[in-house]
Amino acid sequence: MAYVEIHPENPQTRLVKSVVDTLRNGGTIALPTDSGYAIATAMANKDGMDVIRQIRDLDEKHNFSFLCHNFSQLGSLVIVDNKAFRTIKALTPGPYTFILRGTKEIPRMTLNKKKHTVGVRIPDHKITQAIVEELGEPLLCSTLILPGHEEAMWNAEEVFEAVGKQVDTVIGGPVGHEGSTTVVDFTDGSPVVVREGAGSTELF
Repeated sequence: MAYVEIHPENPQTRLVKSVVDTLRNGGTIALPTDSGYAIATAMANKDGMDVIRQIRDLDEKHNFSFLCHNFSQLGSLVIVDNKAFRTIKALTPGPYTFILRGTKEIPRMTLNKKKHTVGVRIPDHKITQAIVEELGEPLLCSTLILPGHEEAMWNAEEVFEAVGKQVDTVIGGPVGHEGSTTVVDFTDGSPVVVREGAGSTELF
């Protein structure tokens, strides 16, 4: 396990590359985002998925999410109709998770088994963006909400104390908002707010 402090405005290339090496070697990380901390791993890493499930005590029905660098990366993972397209473009980057049906581009194991859906995010956070850009593909993730809690963790030291022994690297840095993402489900065409969080729900 390791703790790495990355600059929130000018992420150090050397440290970003080190984190990406960890991910490419099958590791799992805890990183700050624009809405609390998330636990993340490479998108096809089944062992990493299992670590995330164990930390959060998740069942098979949980929708995992992908942290994306930009809209085109997001669009390769999920099926976006015109209505969803306009809304997601207007709200990203930002503290939102959008649930949509997955495309054939993503590993089947990451999809909700019944609905074939997955969550997608484009975070407004320089550390997260630097890591995803260097990796060259989206990160599979889940908001770091510990069992029995309702909100995402946001304090780096507390994250390291809570999950430092279960993940390979904890990245220290400020989060954009202390709350969780706002989750919007577009599975049936019209947006349904599943969880109110850091992102405004005025558009819905």
